[in-house]
Amino acid sequence: MPKNSLNVSLKGADDIFSTEESRQEQQREQVQQIPIGELFPFKNHPFKVLDDESMQRTVESVEQYGVLSPLIARPRPEGGYEIISGHRRQHAAQLAGLDALPVIVRQMDDDAAVLLMVDSNLQRENILPSERAFAYKMKLEALKNQGARSDLTSAQIGPKLTAAEKVAEEASDTKSQVKRFIRLTNLVPELLDMVDEKKIAFNPAVELSYLDESQQRDFLEAMNDTQNAPSLSQAQRLKKLAQEGHFSYDVAFAVMGEEKKDELDKVVIKNDTLRKYFPRSYTPKQMEDTIIKLLEQWQRKQQRQNER
Repeated sequence: MPKNSLNVSLKGADDIFSTEESRQEQQREQVQQIPIGELFPFKNHPFKVLDDESMQRTVESVEQYGVLSPLIARPRPEGGYEIISGHRRQHAAQLAGLDALPVIVRQMDDDAAVLLMVDSNLQRENILPSERAFAYKMKLEALKNQGARSDLTSAQIGPKLTAAEKVAEEASDTKSQVKRFIRLTNLVPELLDMVDEKKIAFNPAVELSYLDESQQRDFLEAMNDTQNAPSLSQAQRLKKLAQEGHFSYDVAFAVMGEEKKDELDKVVIKNDTLRKYFPRSYTPKQMEDTIIKLLEQWQRKQQRQNER
């Protein structure tokens, strides 16, 4: 054999393709059957899992067909797996009595996990204002944490997007509206629940979010005592009064007790006034029922007197 000949050992075609196949197999995400007890909710998950009619339909589907779409989860340092996508499916599977679920286990850092969790849930049709508010806030913070990666448009192509603009773009919303939703996260839980329940409209709620916690609780008491929901103009005035240092329960009660065009015949009696005439154990509903009964008795008495 000539000295300058190369001593090369060529692998057969089967060896080459086998190596490539195994390499791809290692990189490919596998669907695993994970015991349901090893799956835990995402920390500070902003989306509510409700036992409503939609959940019942999901449970019935799971009972009949199983969980068809795998969950996405990541390993937890303390053991088990944190659900990133699939909280409703996991709850439905629990109600259906399943022992294990199909799961794609993916290694993800906190910010990447938040982005996937939020984006997968924002696709739902019916999202409560509180869910959207906290989801936008979490996504905005995750994008900011990623630093330069939040500016996803190259400066050579066009202006870079800020984190807030990126959230708005992907949610088909405006940057201003995203920030207004995030303002709702400053509301005390009782007021935020009222926004979800449509007892307080979105725009007034945004204005009320500028009150501090103590002021919000004074407002909540005044709202309950007057039994009035705030209009946008009322909420704006309360915000301005708070900024000027003139806010108090009495001020809130005065503003909320103002007559509105559709409530000119409304009578407002403060809870403190009524409490003098009822046992401490009485609820507002019991007080109302008793007052109505007394008024009916008074009305019948008046009718009898008029008939004489």
